[in-house]
Amino acid sequence: MAIAITLKEYLQNHALDYEEIDHLPTDSALMSSEVAHIPGDQMAKSVLLGDDERYLLAVIPATYRLRLDEVARLTGRKFTLIPEDELKETFSDCEAGAVPPIGMPYGIDTLVDSNLMSQSDIYCESGDHGKLLHMQASAFRKAEEEAFVAEIGRHL
Repeated sequence: MAIAITLKEYLQNHALDYEEIDHLPTDSALMSSEVAHIPGDQMAKSVLLGDDERYLLAVIPATYRLRLDEVARLTGRKFTLIPEDELKETFSDCEAGAVPPIGMPYGIDTLVDSNLMSQSDIYCESGDHGKLLHMQASAFRKAEEEAFVAEIGRHL
């Protein structure tokens, strides 16, 4: 497989520079950072949340755990984790569990942890378990310019 076409078109249409990094297939963002020898704090982990009205993509460093209580406090909504089958429908051009951290091309609001946004380089899933994207922080911030930024994670 390759970069999810929805994500690739979004990055190209917004003239966002990125580098593709091949690695051994893994099952998690943290494992991807380990096999690709990337600092876990620079690896974005995406968590799709939902309630009765909409989805929210929460993005935190791979070395962090999402604080759902803080998401609820910030949004005034009670989001829960989306089941795998619904995740596959929403990100239909991505392998299961390889969700990119940019919700805009999929029409999903995004909430990004401020600790991730403070990194100089960001690495993330591309929709393919064997391929990461590397972006300079400035390109990632531009890709996430409509995202909400807050401290929503806690270091493992």
